[in-house]
Amino acid sequence: MADLKVLIADDEPGMRLALREVLRSRCQVTEASDGREAIALLEAQAFDLVVTDVRMPEATGLEVLAKATALPQGPAVIVMTAFATIDDAVSAMRSGAADYLIKPFSADVAIEAIERAARRRTESRRAEAAGSGAASKRTPPQTHPLIAEDPAMRSTIEFVEAIADSEATVLITGESGAGKEIIARHIHRRSRRSAGPFVAVNCAALPETLLESELFGFEKGAFTGAVQSRPGKFELASGGTILLDEISEMPMSLQAKLLRVLQERTIDPIGARQPVQVDIRVLATSNRDMMAAVESGQFRQDLFYRLNVIGVEIPPLRERPRDIEPLALYFARKHAVRNGRPVPRLSEEVLAHLAGQRWPGNVRELENFVERAVLLTRGEVMTPDDLRLSARCGATPMGASTRGGQETVPVTLAEMERKMIVTTLRDTGGNRTRAAEILGVSVRTIRNKIHEYGLKEAV
Repeated sequence: MADLKVLIADDEPGMRLALREVLRSRCQVTEASDGREAIALLEAQAFDLVVTDVRMPEATGLEVLAKATALPQGPAVIVMTAFATIDDAVSAMRSGAADYLIKPFSADVAIEAIERAARRRTESRRAEAAGSGAASKRTPPQTHPLIAEDPAMRSTIEFVEAIADSEATVLITGESGAGKEIIARHIHRRSRRSAGPFVAVNCAALPETLLESELFGFEKGAFTGAVQSRPGKFELASGGTILLDEISEMPMSLQAKLLRVLQERTIDPIGARQPVQVDIRVLATSNRDMMAAVESGQFRQDLFYRLNVIGVEIPPLRERPRDIEPLALYFARKHAVRNGRPVPRLSEEVLAHLAGQRWPGNVRELENFVERAVLLTRGEVMTPDDLRLSARCGATPMGASTRGGQETVPVTLAEMERKMIVTTLRDTGGNRTRAAEILGVSVRTIRNKIHEYGLKEAV
């Protein structure tokens, strides 16, 4: 991001200062104190990204957005707004904004949004250079491109492409880290809704009370603190696709409301007097056995059948070994460029090592492993020696049951689980979100396990 040219437009000096401090070590930052100045700067020089407030004197953030999108090779635009102007954010997204930030927001949230917008813009320009510019503008952000050389995965992709242009609800299942969200985004891109928004919601990441308002929105005065109305994710996704990630973690109390959405395509915002019509396609993912969840009473049977109109199962990485090498090569290049390192060549020994692992965390674990290896590589070629520190949190070899080179007596599952969680939390400095990503579980699961094992003091 060092070469990224960013224009910050906000009439609040404090906000411009805060963003400048966050971004100046990562980007080339230019500031505008109002909308008119921002438009003038857009006319005078080229920017890669604009971060603009919605409500400004002289010209609004929506006018800045209109100017940016009208420019040839124009910059991506992120709008900033308070709850009171959330409707403006919705309008901005429909007018071509890359993302929006609701004030107040943390530095991490701002950096993540900017990196995401920058990646999307880079991918869009590459696609345009390849002659598919029109399609690329409609492409939602991806964690990584769809890489599938193994017959098992190619068969899955052929299936989803055959049903992508329908309006059918799709339930995507598979182990954590296998690529369920990538497939969901691919379905959206190939659908008739590709020009509309793609909104993803992690049903396991929020407590029940927040999840309801996040999904369905709320009206002013619906509860203490609801000083302004706010649309939910379903409403923001209208005209496009909504992805309900980890749907199996949705509380039973919300499952009935979701069933009504699927049946009637209407939502009931908290405190609203009338239902709101939404035009959406619903995709859902789960890493659990959904039929088992139904049989145990943890998931409604009628909702399961509504979601499972078309079922797609993503094979784990160990069942598609021919994908390991191209994925590893892609991740090596991605993280070398991201960290300002030379792109290493992976030796035959390294590729053989990667091919021999079980990868219980699937593609996500492979990416984390390769990223660490890239940072440890000192020469032009990545060798087995460069993997030495990565192995501690890396893959598990086929049939491995050793510790420190010595065979050990198997421990209980609970002991193994506790040890893995403690180790991962320490390696991530106590970052529960990052630990959840590495272990391939939800943040809620990490939180529950910390409480179950009494780990608060240990980590």
